[in-house]
Amino acid sequence: MSAILEGIKVLDLTRVVAGPWATQNLADMGATVYKIEKPGDGDDTRKMGPFLTDADGAQTNDSAFYLACNRGKQSVTIDISRPQGAELVRQLAARCDVVVENYKAGSLKKYGLDYESIRALRPDVIYCSVTGFGPDGPYAARPAYDFILQGMAGLMSTCGQPDGTPGGEPMRTAIPITDILTGLYATIALLGALYHRQATGEGQYIDAAMLDASVAVNGHLALGYQMTGKLPRRAGNTNPVAAPSEVFACRDGHLIVAAGNNGQFAALCKLLGCPELATDARFVQNLGRVTHRDALRDAIGSRIAGWSTAELLAALEHAGVPGGPINRLDEVFEDAQVRHRDLLMHLPHGRGVAAPSLRSPLRFSATPVRMKCPPMLGEHTAQALGAELGLREEDIAALQEKGIL
Repeated sequence: MSAILEGIKVLDLTRVVAGPWATQNLADMGATVYKIEKPGDGDDTRKMGPFLTDADGAQTNDSAFYLACNRGKQSVTIDISRPQGAELVRQLAARCDVVVENYKAGSLKKYGLDYESIRALRPDVIYCSVTGFGPDGPYAARPAYDFILQGMAGLMSTCGQPDGTPGGEPMRTAIPITDILTGLYATIALLGALYHRQATGEGQYIDAAMLDASVAVNGHLALGYQMTGKLPRRAGNTNPVAAPSEVFACRDGHLIVAAGNNGQFAALCKLLGCPELATDARFVQNLGRVTHRDALRDAIGSRIAGWSTAELLAALEHAGVPGGPINRLDEVFEDAQVRHRDLLMHLPHGRGVAAPSLRSPLRFSATPVRMKCPPMLGEHTAQALGAELGLREEDIAALQEKGIL
């Protein structure tokens, strides 16, 4: 079976997370992705441990961070700061359907690798710029980092324990969530642009800004503020719009109970031996349960405290009440459904080992994704430049001698 993007060629001028996340999705869907990396150094994430060890036990520069964002690509080392290197990349761009870059706004123009320069070589190119704040405006020249965007876009203001409680300060997520969200939105935009080009023959420019993606995912919280003028407050592990829907302590750990409607609440009360709470005037409807959350938490929490997590989770499932564990990563990969879905994979790597990988969530019935291991630095330089530009072995060797490749 053909992959959904088979035949599409992508020039990947991205590094770290947001841009690579987008191009990794394209690679999973079958596109040929030429990732341009700096000779000797490569993507910045190659320096961020932990690192994969090779078949002899030696540490490599294939880091967990790099492996997570660059599956299925071809690594081509070219120094674009050198005129001859930039020219090679322009020639590659002319043979690609898509160009994705995440340099600072406007910084590729001096190398002739900006949208207008590439469009002059290939009028139907789809060119995506992934930036922190967009190509213009007062912040356009600023460097952008996920942590900063989590703060600027309002996400941290609604994440963390409430004011006045221990640890009650704004919190970030452990994963670079604004990078990943931007990469996902960029993927969607690229697929839309490819569909548009298929229908019209026209390429286009895609402006994918981290700020836009990060503000957008505030969703109902942002619109609620616009409608009422009331700022959403940090609520820790408490669902601000439903109760009981939070973390409770058992005798051997914690778990999540999320009774989202009246029927589930009544079933929970029956399970816990307090059916009278379901008919208490304060708790009959969700709005009342949210209003009197503290009293409800005390009444339910004291009963939950005597259960073990395993026993209560089994009982909740039998009663039809949503509940779930708070797994550590080791527990995640022992979970029966995670194992059933084969979400942890090991892909053959050029180092002579099997590298861990997380399965792509993209599941097509007719055009399944093709997951291939992320490349070693420069692994495909000679192959790609030979196939696309006709460079011979001696040409490659001469360019390597000059430090261009």
